[in-house]
Amino acid sequence: MKIPTSLKHKPVIVSENYENVDGRCAYNTEAKGLSLGLAQWNDRGKVDISAKVWRHTGEKWSRQSEELPLHRVLDLAILVTRALQHFREAYRFEKLYDEKNPVIDRIGLQGDAMTVSVCTSNEKINEDIQLFRQALSNDDELIAERLVVLSRILKEMGY
Repeated sequence: MKIPTSLKHKPVIVSENYENVDGRCAYNTEAKGLSLGLAQWNDRGKVDISAKVWRHTGEKWSRQSEELPLHRVLDLAILVTRALQHFREAYRFEKLYDEKNPVIDRIGLQGDAMTVSVCTSNEKINEDIQLFRQALSNDDELIAERLVVLSRILKEMGY
């Protein structure tokens, strides 16, 4: 299915068969494509690049399609990898995190730091963190495959 090019987001680099590789939803997903392109919020003279997940209901392109600036995509990747790293050692804590210090890390970015922590304001955090860990475990193969590919590409780029 071809990603639309007549909307405000202007695709430049696309994956139009994303539905075939969308993790556990592969071949049965509304997420039909991914694109990197010119952001829909661009003003005259100012151009930002964004990433977009294109959803299709079977009848039309969905308003639930998501567009993110590239730095946010990378910030999400940082958050995911730091969470994965935390859960490798989380078994050491009775509730899978240090209740006295729920901050997992502070990652330096742009002269400040992104704080990564367990959301203790979630009233059901002790139940939800168990479910989260189980979901990570269930998807370990899917996630690991993508991390290996990402690692290889980053190494090829000199990172």
